[in-house]
Amino acid sequence: MLVLSVIKRVHPEIKQHFISNYPNVEFKFVEGMQEGEPLLHEAEVLITYGEDLSEEKIKQAKHLKWIMVLSAGMDLMPFQAIEKQGIMVTNVRGIHAVPMAEYAISMLLQVSRNTKTLIQQERQHEWNRKVPRQEITGKTMVLLGTGAIAQETARLARAFHMKTIGVSRSGDAVRHFDETYPVKHLTRVLGSADFVVAALPSTPDTAGLLTEDQFERMPPHVIFVNMGRGDLVTNETLLKSVRQHISHAVVDVMEDEPLPENSPLWEEENITITPHISGHSPEYLPRGFELFEKNLERYLEGNGDYINHIDVKRGY
Repeated sequence: MLVLSVIKRVHPEIKQHFISNYPNVEFKFVEGMQEGEPLLHEAEVLITYGEDLSEEKIKQAKHLKWIMVLSAGMDLMPFQAIEKQGIMVTNVRGIHAVPMAEYAISMLLQVSRNTKTLIQQERQHEWNRKVPRQEITGKTMVLLGTGAIAQETARLARAFHMKTIGVSRSGDAVRHFDETYPVKHLTRVLGSADFVVAALPSTPDTAGLLTEDQFERMPPHVIFVNMGRGDLVTNETLLKSVRQHISHAVVDVMEDEPLPENSPLWEEENITITPHISGHSPEYLPRGFELFEKNLERYLEGNGDYINHIDVKRGY
């Protein structure tokens, strides 16, 4: 059985761990799909970020039974071809929770404490104590999505005595949330927010979910954070909403990535842009391969109870 990893820069300790602990499994760790493509035809298990796959590559992988995606988002996966060949897919949903929750809280603090202005003053050697600042303690956070990332964000928010409200497809109660509602109540819920934090995947239901009408319903002091997927809101709607309806937007994901240099979003004072790094962490690959190993044990034992087993028909 050949396990092919096309993940770049896997730490030697991780490689050696699998080679030493699974002597009956052949592991090939290569530096990307270009190097790994000649091995696709014999691989039974493929470890990938998912964005390097295509229908043509899936057709080459005649013996492939399982794709482990070291990412939570799988927007570019050729699911039709995968389903046709009966290939199982799992991902690492949940391992982003810690860094992304920290990102959300850090950005809310940065905006509320007016850190941009303070840094600019420091560079200009300006001693001005009248920079306006706000507290985040005791406010209301509305989270779009109630999965692992949103749950960890809500848990941290409670340390600041925030009220946490979750919006999801089902509206089912989830830990760390004071209230949860289905998406059909989204517009009403937004009216009570001080902070709106989006941690949604990209699906047909979430694409374009936030419209100008919803931003109009938010209080004018709202800080909006999008660290899920960029197609939740269009650039045009985001820009107009910051100029007319809300106080600030923090966006880690964009409608088009990378964001073009000439985009007016770069110049907007009340928009903070980061280059899709909210989930980055030195612990990312160790956590991802730890989850892979748990599923590998199940796979070798013939146990079908896999962690983060993806419904290939729905793509999540």
